[in-house]
Amino acid sequence: MDDLLRQLYQDRTNDEDTLGIIIMEKRKLLDANTDYFDVVLLVILGENKTGWEIKHYEYSEFKVAMHLVSAEQLNEWLLNSSNRRIVDWIMNGKVIFDRNEYMKEFRQVMKEFPNKERRIKIGVEFSKLIRRFTDGKSLYYEGHYLDSYNQIVHALHHLARLSIIEHGFYPEVMVWQQVKKIEPEIHKLYSELVTGTELIEKKLELLLIAIEFELMAKTKLGSAHILELMKKQEKAWTIQELKEQMLIHDYSLDLSILMEYLVHKGYVDVVKQETKGGAIYHRLYVLTER
Repeated sequence: MDDLLRQLYQDRTNDEDTLGIIIMEKRKLLDANTDYFDVVLLVILGENKTGWEIKHYEYSEFKVAMHLVSAEQLNEWLLNSSNRRIVDWIMNGKVIFDRNEYMKEFRQVMKEFPNKERRIKIGVEFSKLIRRFTDGKSLYYEGHYLDSYNQIVHALHHLARLSIIEHGFYPEVMVWQQVKKIEPEIHKLYSELVTGTELIEKKLELLLIAIEFELMAKTKLGSAHILELMKKQEKAWTIQELKEQMLIHDYSLDLSILMEYLVHKGYVDVVKQETKGGAIYHRLYVLTER
């Protein structure tokens, strides 16, 4: 079978755009981490390549998936936590080709988890946490308990990932196994939500209080990136100017509610700027003087 795999990736090693190739084999009979394929080949391409391409192969009931991923796309996944299988593939897969030790250095950077990248990821998770929590809270008070439950489950996932990143790790597929070791009190909140015997209304009521407390405790950490960004200029920011500074699309999606939260908590002040209409004002944002 090694000869078959070599046929699939051999040409890629001769391509100067190929930076590294990783092989990830399934670890159990049905392994969702490899999409139930026997082997995943991850081919990482240079910055001048874009996007993500998938190829599927089969030989005598042996299934292989090849993922051709640009370095840009790979970094976007890691920043967004939008493809957590990739962390497992990169850190635990077998490197079978490494141009100029690219993969060795990439893995080392992931292990060190640079502070700048960590702050961005924390900001992403914090903004998503606020979105899910506020949506869940609103639905709860409207009496839509099942919909609220769904949002609160997602909020807890973002809280868990934020905590994992805070401690210097990348969130993986089994995020609750990670967070149980790092912050067991957050794991307990999730466990109470999904396994508790109380009525759903009571569980949500208690969790809304608990999550709000966690939000307050992590506001300084979660908003560090956006507040640092706002220091780049002394004048007030428009929401569009802030949006254009966001490096990640998923981050900018929840920017408005993040800013409203920071205004409410006293980290950011609103500055009104007159429009041609006179009675209508532009709403700008500036750091609160502390």
